[in-house]
This record gives sequence, structure tokens and C-alpha cells, in this order.
Amino acid sequence: MTVNLAKGQQVSLTKSGGGTLSAVRMGLGWQAAPRRGLFGSRTREIDLDASAVLFADGQPVDVVYFRHLISDDGSVRHTGDNLVGGAGQGGDDESILVDLERVPVHVDQIVFTVNSFTGQTFAEVRNAFCRLVDETNGQELARYTLDGGGPYTAQIMAKVHRGASGWSMTAIGTPANGRTFQDLMPSIVPHL
Repeated sequence: MTVNLAKGQQVSLTKSGGGTLSAVRMGLGWQAAPRRGLFGSRTREIDLDASAVLFADGQPVDVVYFRHLISDDGSVRHTGDNLVGGAGQGGDDESILVDLERVPVHVDQIVFTVNSFTGQTFAEVRNAFCRLVDETNGQELARYTLDGGGPYTAQIMAKVHRGASGWSMTAIGTPANGRTFQDLMPSIVPHL
């Protein structure tokens, strides 16, 4: 059963039958919104990029994105860059796999972001979502709809964070501006 997350809502990453998750996938999907023009409706290709920034005690220690597909320790892996989207409500256009059991103990948070590398705003994107999937059985655990459109080129989507009782996920859903994860760092810090 999927939990549809609202901004700021938190969900524990424990299996329904007990135990903790060992591997999760953060999926991102989107479609270009149709634009009305002189010759009817058409869409423009939009390149959204998913990134995962690994933090230890509030400091970034590694990042996984389209130019660095695997974390230095191998626990987080990006499946590759999708330049046009198209999955929308279906499958994932980009995915980041996290082996929670291999994440180094000093890493306490992983923040997932999405940015429009080509600079279009979210007003030009539709059916955008991020979702968390139990990678061991393919079950979707949580889904966050990137709603609202607006004049923003990026979104701080969600984070997984380690606590005394295991990993949890929090939907952040904060709009930001920037073409890369580096541009988003000032917007990420308040959510740590």
C-alpha cells in the first residue's frame, strides 16, 4: 500500500511485516506540459535531473547525480540520465538506488533533489512525482507529487534520515532555483 505524502510528512521505513528495509529506490518521473502556440499545442523536451546528497552531521560528504553515478562507498547509485522525461504517472524516468545496509554509519541523511538542467520552470512540467520503492520486492512505499508548478527550476524533494529506530523518509517539497545540486545547497541546509 502506497502512502501519498504531503509536504513535511514523515514515514518510517520499516517493513509492514516487521524488520527494516535494506534497499530502496527513489524514482522520479515527469512529462513536459503542453504549450499552446500559434499552431496548436506542443511540448518541449525538459531535462530534469535527480540527485542525492549524502550528509554527515550537517555537512555534505558525497553526491550522486548524472556526472557521478555511484557514491564513493558504492551504497548509492544513479541509474542514468534521462534527457526528456515522459513517464509521468507511470514508471520512473530517473532512479537512485540506496543500499541502506551499506550506507556508512557516519552518513545520517540523504537529501533527494530535482532540478531543471535546461532551465525550464515547473510550470512547464506535469505529472511530476518522486516515489520510494522497496527495492527487494518492488513495492511502492511512498509517493510525493511535485505539484504547484510555478516559476521554480528545482525542488528539494525528500530525505531519508537515520534515527535510533532506523531509517525514515520525510517529504520536503520545497521549491528552489538552480540548474544543479550545487546551486541548491543553500536551500537544502534548512531541511537538515
